[in-house]
Amino acid sequence: MIASDLRNGVERLGDMIAEASTIVPFTGAGISTECGIPDFRSPGGLWTRNRPIPFDEFVASPDARDEAWRRRFAMEPTFAAARPGRGHRALASLYRAGKIPAIVTQNIDNLHQISGVAADHVVELHGNTTYARCIGCGHAYDLVWVKQRFDEIGGAPDCTVCDEPVKTATISFGQAMPEDAMRRATELARHCDLFLAIGSSLVVWPAAGFPMLAKNCGAKLVIINNEATEQDDIADLVIHYDIGEALGPFVGN
Repeated sequence: MIASDLRNGVERLGDMIAEASTIVPFTGAGISTECGIPDFRSPGGLWTRNRPIPFDEFVASPDARDEAWRRRFAMEPTFAAARPGRGHRALASLYRAGKIPAIVTQNIDNLHQISGVAADHVVELHGNTTYARCIGCGHAYDLVWVKQRFDEIGGAPDCTVCDEPVKTATISFGQAMPEDAMRRATELARHCDLFLAIGSSLVVWPAAGFPMLAKNCGAKLVIINNEATEQDDIADLVIHYDIGEALGPFVGN
């Protein structure tokens, strides 16, 4: 059912939250746009301005690695200045209240953790852009080190342990999804009684399968997104309004 207006949607959502014992939020880029972080697919989004660099190209081409890091450094002021929005804070309130065991996210911005959700309880399907990893041995690096090395050698650095390329700890096109995160997200979707899909276009698979999985396992499904999605017709409630406005009333003290 599509909410007739914002107030009606918020009231119905409040009733569903009150009735639920286990809520699993699934968040996409739309929850972070009010924090100043642009999304990827919308007009003016990151991918309309820069073609994504697939993983195999990153691995094979030093030029692609240099370009990937130049883009990341250019975005650093945006990510560094971002603070959790109303949507993040509302979910953190429900988490502190014991309603939410964990959050599944497609986002890479670390804002759920900053909002107060324990890192172990944020299931990151697409990784995290606030640090880097070697694609070979997995050794972690902070971005300050990467930038320093980039400036020193004039290009993307390699791992000091195994000499393989260092990449932001995100999942690129063509890169394998993280097995542990996918397993945890699957279990969470199967065992909740309310699944909230928030700010996701629900077009990136296999992640987009989680709302459907939750619904098929008996959970009620709520979709909160400015634009329509292909799964609106199976949802118990659809709120096509600003995410901050829809979730703002659930921000606790």
